[in-house]
Order: sequence, then C-alpha cells, then structure tokens
Amino acid sequence: MKKTLKAVALGLTLSLCIASFGACSKKDETTTEAKTSATTVETESESESESESESATEATSEDTASETFEEGYPVELTDIYGNKAVVNAKPKKVVSVSPACTELIYSLGVEDTLVGRTNYCNYPEAAQSIETIGDINAPDIEKIISLEPDLVIADSIFPEDAYNQLTGLGINVVILNQEKVVDGVYTKIENMGKIFHVEDKANEVIAEMKAKIDGVQEALKDVKNHPSVYYVVSFGEGGDWTATGDTFINDIIELAGAENAAKSGSNWAYNVEDLISQDPEIIIIPSWADGTFQTTAPYSELTAVKEGNVIVLDSTDMLDRQCARNADAVEMLAKLIFPECFEGTEEKAA
Repeated sequence: MKKTLKAVALGLTLSLCIASFGACSKKDETTTEAKTSATTVETESESESESESESATEATSEDTASETFEEGYPVELTDIYGNKAVVNAKPKKVVSVSPACTELIYSLGVEDTLVGRTNYCNYPEAAQSIETIGDINAPDIEKIISLEPDLVIADSIFPEDAYNQLTGLGINVVILNQEKVVDGVYTKIENMGKIFHVEDKANEVIAEMKAKIDGVQEALKDVKNHPSVYYVVSFGEGGDWTATGDTFINDIIELAGAENAAKSGSNWAYNVEDLISQDPEIIIIPSWADGTFQTTAPYSELTAVKEGNVIVLDSTDMLDRQCARNADAVEMLAKLIFPECFEGTEEKAA
C-alpha cells in the first residue's frame, strides 16, 4: 500500500514538472517570436529610412547639379592678358566691343543675346539697331553697366583700363586673341561656339569658309604669275601702315594668288622707302584714300599708280576684321586680280 502511494505521488510530481516545462517552453517561444518580430519591423523601418535618405540625397545632388552646371559649361579661355576667363552658363545678355565679334555672333545665330555694340559694329545691317556703347578704344563703361550684361566680349584692341574697370565690378569679360594667320579665325569661331554652346554651328561656318577658299585655290591652280600687292591701311604724315607678314591679311593676299609686297615688315608698320623700292604691281586702297593716294608724292611715282593698277575697295571690313567673311575677302581679291580665272563661274553657281 505504501509502495502504491509513493508511486502515485511520484507520478503526479513528474506530471507537474512536465506541464511546467511545457508552459515555460511555450512562454520562451512566444517571447522569442515577439523579439524576432520586433527586430524585423525595426530593421525594415531602418531600411526604409535609409532608402528615403538616399533618395533625398540623390534628389538634392541632382538639384544642386542643375543649379550649378549647364551642359557644355563651364568654358575656360585664356585671354590676351594671360588671365583665365570662365563662362559658367550660356550668355543671355552680351555686349560686344568688337566689330569682328559682333559679326561672328550673327554668323553663329546667337544675335538674340546681343544688347550692346560699338559704333563700328555695322555688319550685318541688323546690328546697327542694337544700342551702342561708344568707340572700341574708349567704350562707355557706365553705358555697359546699365545694360546689365552677363558677358562682355572683345578682342585684342580692347583697352586694358576698361577691362580692369569692368572685371573690378564683377562683370565677366572675355577677350579673344587676334590671330596672326588666317587659319586663326577658325580658332576664334570655335571659341565663340564654345562660349554660346553652338559648337555644331561653329563647325558649319568653318566648313563653309574652307570650302569657299578651296574653290578659289582650284580656280587659281593654273596661275603662273603671282603679282606683288601692297595694301594701304594708312599713309602720309601719320606713317605708312599696311598688312605686314605677321598679319592674317598677309595670308588672305597670298590665298588670293598674290605676293604681299610688305611681307618683310612687322606690326603693320612699313617704310615708305621700302615701298618705293619694292614698287608693287598692284596697289589696294580703301575708298577714302582714292584720289589722294595717287596724287601724293612719293606714292604718285609708283608704277602701279602710273599704270592705273590701283584697286579701290568701297569697304575693307571683310579684310580688316577677323571673321567668317575672310573667306569672302579671299574670293573677292582673287576675282579682282585674276578675273579671267573666274569667267563663267557666276553662271555655273546660279
């Protein structure tokens, strides 16, 4: 009997222990599941926060990029003073202090940006309707400021004191170098194309120039005699100035099939004694000098003057300005010097 009671008691004790263990196991499982669930939710929440943060960062970066940079910019150029000029965005209001640059602005089709020009910017005719800022060598600084340009563009004849005044006021000034060879105009056009982000148009203009010059070379391919030519920029008491060998006009004369009589000179200056000694076959003069040059000693003694081989140009702009019309100048001179080489070409072109 005692053994039976002991066995029952032992059985009850074991049952309670098993029940208690089962309850503890279920409790631990529930706690573990709860903890796991909480951790999962927390991890997902962190991932979502990180994703949102990354998206916000990317959006901010894109916004910042769009505000700071524009396709094709910044454009950096070194000017004639050795300073680095930087254009950070496409110009919207431009003042041109150079007839050549004004012409190129129209050639590139960005004339809608032009708000100011010099008194000498007369081509194309539409440019004359733009407000003037005065002379090239004495621009009206106050007038330029009043036009609120985001860019002032000029070339090598722009006065340094004007440059310093404008840049000192925070106005961006780009001075394009005056190249000494006719091919340099291509560089000038390329740089203008970069400034206005119209590189394709710039390449088109350059290609058209090269094609026209190539056409002239083809027409002159059988020419054996290349006459000496002297181009009068100025003469008389103020000195004799001409297109010397270190100017792009020298190249224009040679591409037109002639020899430059003043090729040995430099910096546009020439000695009248050397001119008389050279005694060029052809003289080219601007219309303002017509009559006076031919009747003024010692120029009146030149063979070209005596024989009437003087070419008078109504306008010398396409010769004097480094612009897209330099190709037209090559063609014009070639036709004036060698008219026989171009007979019938107008009809063929038509």
